[in-house]
Amino acid sequence: QVQPVESGGGLVQAGGSLRLSCEASGSIFSINAMGWDRQAPGKQRELVASIRSGGHTNYADSVKGRFTISRDNAKNTVYLQMNSLKPEDTAVYYCKIKRNWTDYWGQGTQVTVSS
Repeated sequence: QVQPVESGGGLVQAGGSLRLSCEASGSIFSINAMGWDRQAPGKQRELVASIRSGGHTNYADSVKGRFTISRDNAKNTVYLQMNSLKPEDTAVYYCKIKRNWTDYWGQGTQVTVSS
């Protein structure tokens, strides 16, 4: 199995920036993709951004132009740089690693954007 280990998150004012990190530990072979989902109170979990092993990225429309996902293969780590944060970005952010087409989730990290 692979374990996502998340770091980052916290409280920031609207317009500010945060960076989330997620390191894959354990069985790191055959990772198909890494990324982030989020879940706001009372809402369903949604995709924020993902990056495939070949480098292809995918973003939710709501974060395009503001968030950037990147990956350091040498460190088995994926990053989510979040700029121009809005109060509606407030949510628990979960790192997701797809390995052998099975999803593995981190425990989540809280991001709170104050207005």
